[in-house]
Amino acid sequence: MRLAPPSRSLLSPSVLGALYRKHLTDVRQERLFLGNIGFLTAFVTVRGITHSIRAGRGPFRNVAPGGRHIHHMTFGILGLLLTGYAWNAQLGLGTDPARRWGSRVSATGYGMASALTLDEFALWLNLQDDYWTKQGRESIDAVVIFGALLFLALMNQDLMREATQIASGRRDAGELLAHDAASREAGDGGPVVPPSH
Repeated sequence: MRLAPPSRSLLSPSVLGALYRKHLTDVRQERLFLGNIGFLTAFVTVRGITHSIRAGRGPFRNVAPGGRHIHHMTFGILGLLLTGYAWNAQLGLGTDPARRWGSRVSATGYGMASALTLDEFALWLNLQDDYWTKQGRESIDAVVIFGALLFLALMNQDLMREATQIASGRRDAGELLAHDAASREAGDGGPVVPPSH
């Protein structure tokens, strides 16, 4: 199998941007996608940070003002409260392409706050700090279940099919890039994503 040139591989910023503009023009699909990205990114990041804190490596330390340890789920709960309040006030729900930044920020923030909260699910289920115990596994189970539900809600079959074909080399991304360039030139390219270089 011949590999695609780097500018046409699935992980090329121009190909990812073209896939985004082609398949995520619907506001709901874009919000679900960004919520997923925020969720996954925050979960992986917070797990990495907690492991480095436990190992005593890196610049990170527990947040403990006055000697009281503040769990990261506290920040997740605050994020969920702020997102819920904003959505109840009809803020961050924009569908106008020129004003969708609030929608994008709130969807990403919701995903991040959900990850911070669910990463410590075992703590609020058992009412004890069991992050590193066998019961702490309940947090991982909760994250997997919620993450799977988010992913299923996103399930844009056309996007998945096209990305898989490009990644496997069964399709050249050149056609996608040409279509994307023509759409952007005509002004109907969907959500505005900064061009990649």
